[in-house]
Amino acid sequence: MNTVDLLGRMIAIDTTSARSNLPLVELLEREARALGFQTRRQQWTDAQGVAKANLVATRGAEQPAVALVGHTDCVPFDPAWDGALAAAVRDGNLYGRGSADTKSFIACALGAASRNSLPLQLIFTADEEVGCLGAKRLLDEGRARPRTAVIGEPTKLIPVLGHKGYCLAEITVEGAEGHSAYPDTGASAILAAGRLLGALERIGRELAADADPLFSPPETTLNVGLIQGGKAKNVIAGACTLTLEWRPIPGQDVRRVLGLVEQACAELSTGRIRATVRASRLDAGVSVPRDGKLLRLLAAESGNEPQTIPFGTELPYLVGLGAEACVFGPGDIRVAHRTGEFVPLDDLARAEVALARVIESFQG
Repeated sequence: MNTVDLLGRMIAIDTTSARSNLPLVELLEREARALGFQTRRQQWTDAQGVAKANLVATRGAEQPAVALVGHTDCVPFDPAWDGALAAAVRDGNLYGRGSADTKSFIACALGAASRNSLPLQLIFTADEEVGCLGAKRLLDEGRARPRTAVIGEPTKLIPVLGHKGYCLAEITVEGAEGHSAYPDTGASAILAAGRLLGALERIGRELAADADPLFSPPETTLNVGLIQGGKAKNVIAGACTLTLEWRPIPGQDVRRVLGLVEQACAELSTGRIRATVRASRLDAGVSVPRDGKLLRLLAAESGNEPQTIPFGTELPYLVGLGAEACVFGPGDIRVAHRTGEFVPLDDLARAEVALARVIESFQG
Protein backbone atom coordinates (compact mmCIF):
# COMPACT_ATOMS: atom_id res chain seq x y z
CA MET A 1 0.00 0.00 0.00
CA ASN A 2 1.24 3.50 -0.86
CA THR A 3 0.64 5.40 2.38
CA VAL A 4 1.47 8.80 0.89
CA ASP A 5 -0.99 8.31 -1.97
CA LEU A 6 -3.70 7.16 0.45
CA LEU A 7 -3.12 10.18 2.68
CA GLY A 8 -3.45 12.49 -0.32
CA ARG A 9 -6.80 10.95 -1.23
CA MET A 10 -8.00 11.31 2.34
CA ILE A 11 -6.99 14.98 2.51
CA ALA A 12 -9.02 15.65 -0.66
CA ILE A 13 -12.19 14.79 1.29
CA ASP A 14 -13.39 17.67 3.46
CA THR A 15 -14.16 16.19 6.87
CA THR A 16 -14.53 19.40 8.84
CA SER A 17 -16.56 18.40 11.90
CA ALA A 18 -19.60 20.36 10.70
CA ARG A 19 -19.75 18.14 7.59
CA SER A 20 -20.54 14.45 7.19
CA ASN A 21 -17.56 12.10 7.43
CA LEU A 22 -19.34 9.39 5.42
CA PRO A 23 -17.41 10.04 2.15
CA LEU A 24 -14.16 9.34 4.02
CA VAL A 25 -15.68 6.34 5.82
CA GLU A 26 -16.60 4.89 2.41
CA LEU A 27 -13.01 5.28 1.20
CA LEU A 28 -11.57 3.71 4.34
CA GLU A 29 -14.11 0.88 4.23
CA ARG A 30 -13.01 -0.04 0.69
CA GLU A 31 -9.36 0.03 1.68
CA ALA A 32 -9.96 -2.09 4.80
CA ARG A 33 -12.05 -4.70 2.95
CA ALA A 34 -9.32 -5.05 0.34
CA LEU A 35 -7.01 -6.06 3.22
CA GLY A 36 -9.38 -8.76 4.44
CA PHE A 37 -11.34 -6.83 7.08
CA GLN A 38 -15.00 -7.20 7.88
CA THR A 39 -16.54 -3.79 8.52
CA ARG A 40 -19.48 -2.28 10.32
CA ARG A 41 -20.61 1.28 10.89
CA GLN A 42 -21.94 2.86 14.03
CA GLN A 43 -24.02 5.58 12.38
CA TRP A 44 -26.10 8.49 13.70
CA THR A 45 -27.35 11.95 12.84
CA ASP A 46 -25.86 14.80 14.86
CA ALA A 47 -27.73 17.71 16.46
CA GLN A 48 -27.50 19.69 13.19
CA GLY A 49 -28.97 16.84 11.15
CA VAL A 50 -25.64 15.77 9.64
CA ALA A 51 -24.93 12.06 9.10
CA LYS A 52 -21.90 10.75 11.02
CA ALA A 53 -20.36 7.31 11.53
CA ASN A 54 -17.68 5.40 13.34
CA LEU A 55 -16.09 2.67 11.22
CA VAL A 56 -15.05 -0.55 12.97
CA ALA A 57 -13.04 -2.94 10.78
CA THR A 58 -12.11 -6.38 12.14
CA ARG A 59 -9.81 -9.06 10.74
CA GLY A 60 -8.95 -12.55 11.90
CA ALA A 61 -10.90 -12.76 15.15
CA GLU A 62 -14.18 -11.66 16.64
CA GLN A 63 -12.28 -9.59 19.24
CA PRO A 64 -8.71 -8.97 18.03
CA ALA A 65 -6.17 -8.19 20.74
CA VAL A 66 -4.94 -5.01 19.02
CA ALA A 67 -6.82 -1.92 17.83
CA LEU A 68 -5.49 1.12 15.99
CA VAL A 69 -7.75 4.12 16.55
CA GLY A 70 -7.89 7.41 14.67
CA HIS A 71 -10.43 10.20 14.21
CA THR A 72 -11.68 11.15 10.78
CA ASP A 73 -12.81 14.72 11.42
CA CYS A 74 -10.72 17.89 11.14
CA VAL A 75 -11.00 21.47 12.34
CA PRO A 76 -12.14 24.16 9.86
CA PHE A 77 -9.61 25.74 7.52
CA ASP A 78 -9.20 29.25 6.12
CA PRO A 79 -10.96 29.41 2.72
CA ALA A 80 -7.97 31.37 1.46
CA TRP A 81 -5.75 28.30 1.93
CA ASP A 82 -5.78 26.89 -1.60
CA GLY A 83 -3.92 23.75 -0.55
CA ALA A 84 -6.19 22.71 2.29
CA LEU A 85 -7.81 19.90 0.27
CA ALA A 86 -5.01 19.38 -2.25
CA ALA A 87 -2.14 17.43 -0.70
CA ALA A 88 1.28 18.68 -1.79
CA VAL A 89 4.75 17.32 -1.04
CA ARG A 90 7.52 19.87 -0.54
CA ASP A 91 10.86 19.68 1.23
CA GLY A 92 10.15 16.29 2.75
CA ASN A 93 6.73 17.25 4.13
CA LEU A 94 3.17 16.56 3.03
CA TYR A 95 0.82 19.54 3.39
CA GLY A 96 -2.96 19.71 3.72
CA ARG A 97 -5.75 19.89 6.30
CA GLY A 98 -5.64 16.75 8.43
CA SER A 99 -2.17 15.80 7.23
CA ALA A 100 -1.00 15.74 10.84
CA ASP A 101 -4.26 15.62 12.78
CA THR A 102 -4.95 12.73 12.21
CA LYS A 103 -5.40 11.42 8.68
CA SER A 104 -1.69 10.60 8.63
CA PHE A 105 -2.14 8.12 11.48
CA ILE A 106 -5.11 6.49 9.73
CA ALA A 107 -3.04 6.08 6.55
CA CYS A 108 -0.20 4.59 8.59
CA ALA A 109 -2.60 2.23 10.37
CA LEU A 110 -3.84 0.88 7.03
CA GLY A 111 -0.27 0.73 5.77
CA ALA A 112 0.78 -1.29 8.81
CA ALA A 113 -2.23 -3.58 8.36
CA SER A 114 -1.17 -4.27 4.76
CA ARG A 115 2.20 -5.64 5.93
CA ASN A 116 0.68 -8.81 7.39
CA SER A 117 -2.61 -10.69 7.70
CA LEU A 118 -2.66 -10.89 11.50
CA PRO A 119 -5.81 -10.31 13.57
CA LEU A 120 -6.42 -6.59 14.03
CA GLN A 121 -9.13 -4.04 14.63
CA LEU A 122 -9.16 -0.63 12.97
CA ILE A 123 -11.44 1.95 14.58
CA PHE A 124 -11.98 5.28 12.82
CA THR A 125 -14.19 7.69 14.74
CA ALA A 126 -16.24 10.81 14.07
CA ASP A 127 -16.37 14.16 15.84
CA GLU A 128 -13.29 13.97 18.04
CA GLU A 129 -12.63 17.66 17.47
CA VAL A 130 -15.99 18.68 18.93
CA GLY A 131 -15.93 16.60 22.10
CA CYS A 132 -14.82 13.02 21.30
CA LEU A 133 -18.44 12.30 20.44
CA GLY A 134 -17.71 9.25 18.32
CA ALA A 135 -15.45 7.72 20.97
CA LYS A 136 -18.15 8.28 23.59
CA ARG A 137 -20.63 6.38 21.41
CA LEU A 138 -18.08 3.60 21.02
CA LEU A 139 -17.73 3.37 24.80
CA ASP A 140 -21.50 3.45 25.34
CA GLU A 141 -21.97 0.65 22.80
CA GLY A 142 -19.24 -1.48 24.42
CA ARG A 143 -18.87 -3.99 21.57
CA ALA A 144 -15.21 -3.26 20.79
CA ARG A 145 -12.99 -4.73 23.51
CA PRO A 146 -9.34 -4.60 22.41
CA ARG A 147 -6.73 -5.55 24.98
CA THR A 148 -4.22 -3.16 23.40
CA ALA A 149 -4.94 0.10 21.56
CA VAL A 150 -2.88 2.84 19.94
CA ILE A 151 -4.74 6.14 19.59
CA GLY A 152 -3.45 8.33 16.81
CA GLU A 153 -2.53 11.95 17.45
CA PRO A 154 0.37 14.09 16.20
CA THR A 155 2.86 13.47 19.04
CA LYS A 156 6.09 13.63 16.98
CA LEU A 157 6.31 9.84 17.46
CA ILE A 158 6.54 10.32 21.23
CA PRO A 159 4.54 7.76 23.25
CA VAL A 160 2.23 9.52 25.66
CA LEU A 161 2.10 8.95 29.42
CA GLY A 162 -1.18 10.79 29.80
CA HIS A 163 -2.97 14.08 29.43
CA LYS A 164 -5.18 16.47 31.33
CA GLY A 165 -8.94 16.33 31.03
CA TYR A 166 -11.22 18.93 29.53
CA CYS A 167 -14.26 20.48 31.18
CA LEU A 168 -16.58 23.18 29.91
CA ALA A 169 -19.34 25.16 31.58
CA GLU A 170 -21.44 28.24 31.01
CA ILE A 171 -22.04 30.63 33.87
CA THR A 172 -25.16 32.80 33.66
CA VAL A 173 -25.39 35.94 35.78
CA GLU A 174 -28.82 37.55 35.91
CA GLY A 175 -29.50 41.04 37.21
CA ALA A 176 -32.14 43.64 36.47
CA GLU A 177 -32.29 46.05 33.56
CA GLY A 178 -32.75 49.77 34.17
CA HIS A 179 -31.90 53.21 32.86
CA SER A 180 -28.18 53.83 33.26
CA ALA A 181 -28.89 57.35 34.58
CA TYR A 182 -30.74 55.79 37.53
CA PRO A 183 -28.55 53.00 38.97
CA ASP A 184 -31.13 52.13 41.62
CA THR A 185 -33.59 51.02 38.96
CA GLY A 186 -31.52 47.96 38.05
CA ALA A 187 -28.72 45.62 39.08
CA SER A 188 -25.83 45.19 36.67
CA ALA A 189 -25.14 41.57 35.72
CA ILE A 190 -21.88 42.70 34.09
CA LEU A 191 -20.54 44.28 37.28
CA ALA A 192 -21.57 41.16 39.21
CA ALA A 193 -19.80 39.00 36.64
CA GLY A 194 -16.70 41.11 37.21
CA ARG A 195 -16.78 40.17 40.89
CA LEU A 196 -17.15 36.53 39.89
CA LEU A 197 -14.03 36.78 37.73
CA GLY A 198 -12.07 37.62 40.85
CA ALA A 199 -13.45 34.52 42.56
CA LEU A 200 -12.42 32.38 39.57
CA GLU A 201 -8.88 33.77 39.81
CA ARG A 202 -8.82 32.80 43.48
CA ILE A 203 -9.98 29.27 42.63
CA GLY A 204 -7.17 29.03 40.10
CA ARG A 205 -4.61 29.96 42.74
CA GLU A 206 -6.05 27.36 45.13
CA LEU A 207 -5.69 24.62 42.51
CA ALA A 208 -1.95 25.28 42.25
CA ALA A 209 -1.54 23.46 45.58
CA ASP A 210 -2.53 20.18 43.87
CA ALA A 211 0.13 19.66 41.22
CA ASP A 212 1.45 16.87 39.00
CA PRO A 213 5.09 17.50 38.04
CA LEU A 214 4.71 15.48 34.83
CA PHE A 215 2.69 18.35 33.34
CA SER A 216 3.49 21.90 32.37
CA PRO A 217 1.81 23.79 33.90
CA PRO A 218 1.55 21.16 36.66
CA GLU A 219 -1.84 22.19 38.05
CA THR A 220 -5.41 22.25 36.81
CA THR A 221 -5.86 25.46 34.82
CA LEU A 222 -8.96 27.65 34.36
CA ASN A 223 -9.82 29.97 31.51
CA VAL A 224 -12.74 32.28 30.79
CA GLY A 225 -12.62 32.38 27.02
CA LEU A 226 -15.88 34.18 26.27
CA ILE A 227 -17.98 36.80 28.02
CA GLN A 228 -21.15 38.40 26.70
CA GLY A 229 -23.67 40.73 28.25
CA GLY A 230 -25.73 43.86 27.99
CA LYS A 231 -27.99 45.37 25.33
CA ALA A 232 -26.85 48.95 24.96
CA LYS A 233 -24.40 51.45 26.43
CA ASN A 234 -27.14 53.26 28.33
CA VAL A 235 -28.95 50.21 29.72
CA ILE A 236 -28.01 48.53 32.99
CA ALA A 237 -27.13 44.99 31.94
CA GLY A 238 -29.75 42.44 32.92
CA ALA A 239 -27.74 39.38 31.91
CA CYS A 240 -24.16 38.28 31.36
CA THR A 241 -22.74 34.89 30.39
CA LEU A 242 -19.21 33.55 30.83
CA THR A 243 -17.78 30.47 29.14
CA LEU A 244 -15.41 28.68 31.51
CA GLU A 245 -13.08 25.80 30.71
CA TRP A 246 -10.75 23.90 33.01
CA ARG A 247 -8.24 21.15 32.37
CA PRO A 248 -8.02 18.80 35.36
CA ILE A 249 -4.86 16.82 36.06
CA PRO A 250 -5.21 13.02 36.10
CA GLY A 251 -6.62 11.66 39.34
CA GLN A 252 -8.46 14.86 40.24
CA ASP A 253 -12.25 14.70 40.43
CA VAL A 254 -13.61 16.71 37.51
CA ARG A 255 -16.42 17.95 39.76
CA ARG A 256 -14.01 19.54 42.24
CA VAL A 257 -13.71 22.73 40.21
CA LEU A 258 -17.40 22.63 39.35
CA GLY A 259 -18.23 22.54 43.05
CA LEU A 260 -15.97 25.50 43.78
CA VAL A 261 -17.56 27.50 40.96
CA GLU A 262 -21.05 26.60 42.16
CA GLN A 263 -20.09 27.85 45.62
CA ALA A 264 -18.78 31.13 44.17
CA CYS A 265 -22.03 31.57 42.24
CA ALA A 266 -24.07 30.97 45.39
CA GLU A 267 -22.05 33.58 47.28
CA LEU A 268 -22.61 36.09 44.45
CA SER A 269 -26.38 35.52 44.39
CA THR A 270 -27.73 38.24 46.64
CA GLY A 271 -30.47 40.81 46.17
CA ARG A 272 -31.44 41.00 42.51
CA ILE A 273 -28.35 39.10 41.32
CA ARG A 274 -28.56 35.40 40.55
CA ALA A 275 -25.65 33.34 39.23
CA THR A 276 -25.86 29.73 37.99
CA VAL A 277 -23.44 27.34 36.29
CA ARG A 278 -24.24 24.59 33.80
CA ALA A 279 -21.54 22.08 32.83
CA SER A 280 -21.67 20.70 29.27
CA ARG A 281 -18.49 18.61 29.33
CA LEU A 282 -16.68 16.84 32.18
CA ASP A 283 -13.84 14.76 30.72
CA ALA A 284 -11.31 13.51 33.27
CA GLY A 285 -7.55 13.47 32.87
CA VAL A 286 -5.91 10.11 32.24
CA SER A 287 -2.50 8.52 32.74
CA VAL A 288 -1.03 5.16 31.73
CA PRO A 289 1.55 3.02 33.56
CA ARG A 290 5.11 3.99 32.64
CA ASP A 291 6.16 0.33 32.78
CA GLY A 292 3.38 -0.89 30.44
CA LYS A 293 4.47 -3.17 27.61
CA LEU A 294 2.88 -1.02 24.90
CA LEU A 295 4.49 2.19 26.14
CA ARG A 296 7.90 0.51 26.36
CA LEU A 297 7.59 -0.98 22.87
CA LEU A 298 6.67 2.34 21.27
CA ALA A 299 9.49 4.07 23.14
CA ALA A 300 11.97 1.50 21.85
CA GLU A 301 10.65 1.66 18.28
CA SER A 302 10.61 5.46 18.15
CA GLY A 303 13.70 6.14 20.24
CA ASN A 304 11.66 8.70 22.18
CA GLU A 305 11.09 8.78 25.92
CA PRO A 306 7.41 8.91 26.95
CA GLN A 307 5.98 12.32 27.83
CA THR A 308 2.68 13.88 28.81
CA ILE A 309 0.74 16.11 26.43
CA PRO A 310 -1.37 19.22 27.18
CA PHE A 311 -4.31 18.39 24.88
CA GLY A 312 -7.17 15.92 25.14
CA THR A 313 -7.58 12.74 23.09
CA GLU A 314 -9.75 9.63 22.82
CA LEU A 315 -7.45 7.79 25.25
CA PRO A 316 -9.91 7.79 28.22
CA TYR A 317 -12.55 6.02 26.15
CA LEU A 318 -10.26 3.20 25.03
CA VAL A 319 -9.08 2.80 28.61
CA GLY A 320 -12.76 2.68 29.55
CA LEU A 321 -13.20 -0.22 27.12
CA GLY A 322 -10.51 -2.11 29.03
CA ALA A 323 -7.52 -1.57 26.76
CA GLU A 324 -3.90 -1.01 27.64
CA ALA A 325 -3.70 2.11 25.52
CA CYS A 326 -1.25 4.76 24.42
CA VAL A 327 -1.44 7.90 22.29
CA PHE A 328 1.18 7.96 19.51
CA GLY A 329 1.48 9.24 16.00
CA PRO A 330 3.29 11.14 13.24
CA GLY A 331 3.36 14.92 12.99
CA ASP A 332 3.44 17.78 15.46
CA ILE A 333 0.33 19.16 17.16
CA ARG A 334 1.89 22.63 17.00
CA VAL A 335 1.43 22.74 13.21
CA ALA A 336 -2.07 21.25 13.31
CA HIS A 337 -5.20 23.44 13.43
CA ARG A 338 -3.53 26.12 11.30
CA THR A 339 -2.94 27.09 7.69
CA GLY A 340 0.00 25.16 6.29
CA GLU A 341 -0.53 22.03 8.41
CA PHE A 342 1.93 19.31 7.40
CA VAL A 343 3.42 15.96 8.36
CA PRO A 344 7.03 14.91 7.67
CA LEU A 345 7.26 12.01 5.22
CA ASP A 346 9.87 10.42 7.47
CA ASP A 347 7.35 10.39 10.31
CA LEU A 348 4.90 8.50 8.10
CA ALA A 349 7.43 5.80 7.29
CA ARG A 350 8.56 5.39 10.90
CA ALA A 351 5.01 5.38 12.27
CA GLU A 352 3.95 2.65 9.86
CA VAL A 353 6.86 0.45 10.94
CA ALA A 354 6.15 1.06 14.63
CA LEU A 355 2.45 0.19 14.24
CA ALA A 356 3.33 -2.98 12.35
CA ARG A 357 5.54 -3.99 15.28
CA VAL A 358 2.64 -3.40 17.69
CA ILE A 359 0.40 -5.64 15.59
CA GLU A 360 3.05 -8.39 15.59
CA SER A 361 3.93 -8.10 19.28
CA PHE A 362 0.49 -8.20 20.91
CA GLN A 363 -1.08 -11.29 19.38
CA GLY A 364 -2.63 -13.94 21.62
